[in-house]
Amino acid sequence: MNSSHLNSDTFGAFASILCLIHCITTPFIFVAQSCSAICCSSAPGWWGALDYFFLVVSFFAVYHSAKTTSKKMMKPALWFSWCALLIVILNDKIKLIEAPIYLLYITSLLMVLLHLYNLKFCQCKTNQCCIHNE
Repeated sequence: MNSSHLNSDTFGAFASILCLIHCITTPFIFVAQSCSAICCSSAPGWWGALDYFFLVVSFFAVYHSAKTTSKKMMKPALWFSWCALLIVILNDKIKLIEAPIYLLYITSLLMVLLHLYNLKFCQCKTNQCCIHNE
């Protein structure tokens, strides 16, 4: 079993779960703040920067997982899900088109599920299978 494959999927699933939690909690945190005595009209910059942090982390997790997966269909699936997450996050930042917030949840959850599936079912038993996928 390739340890970098195992680590990248575990790390990718964990990072995607944290991203999903970040996306889900954001509205609740700032609604609660707006109801309190200390009113904040927008999220702090560091909170919004977490989106980009999760994108970078998930990029490297997808890169390593796609490089070592034993199933050819997982490579485009992982990259598609990362690109979808990138597009949804960038669209959310620049408001190019009006999109429902649940697209963030769906794309993050897709990343989690793909990494977990890849971790469970797409591991190379020998180094030879991963060499042929590069």
